[in-house]
Amino acid sequence: MTTLNVEGEQDERYREAAGLYGAALERLARAYEADDDWRRDLLQEIHLALWRSFAGWDGRCSLRTWVYRVAHNAAASHVMRQRRRNAPVLVTLEELETRSDGAEAEASAGQRAALERLLGLVQQLKAVDRQVILSYLEGMDAASIGEITGLAPGNVATKIHRIKALLSKRFHEGVRHAE
Repeated sequence: MTTLNVEGEQDERYREAAGLYGAALERLARAYEADDDWRRDLLQEIHLALWRSFAGWDGRCSLRTWVYRVAHNAAASHVMRQRRRNAPVLVTLEELETRSDGAEAEASAGQRAALERLLGLVQQLKAVDRQVILSYLEGMDAASIGEITGLAPGNVATKIHRIKALLSKRFHEGVRHAE
């Protein structure tokens, strides 16, 4: 196979993946990055990583699993670079659970404000927990999430349950503080 054919296949795989999962990648970037400018940079990083990854994709997992694995890895790398630059405070589930809610009361109780509150809580999670819940919210099952994260499906299911319960509790605490 010539280099031109390999690059053509790489480009075609990327176009297919971007077409099928572009909106999901935008949602993933939004969940990982709150700042608009940094979010655009992250999305570009994800797309570049995805395109590069198809040079070595051997098809041993589904296209969907591959796209999410590459995207989450790119996002996690972005978060680590940002963390080194800005030293933001990321917390474990247990810390988030026991931490008092310091978020300002929302002026609007509309859907956008609710989504922003929820994304804010998700952004506080460590990378693996964020990856699990975002994959779940994209409709992936525990086995698929396990393929992406390297966790056993049973562990994924447990994490999903704990994260959902915690986010629900923290979200509702924020609503009460806003009233």
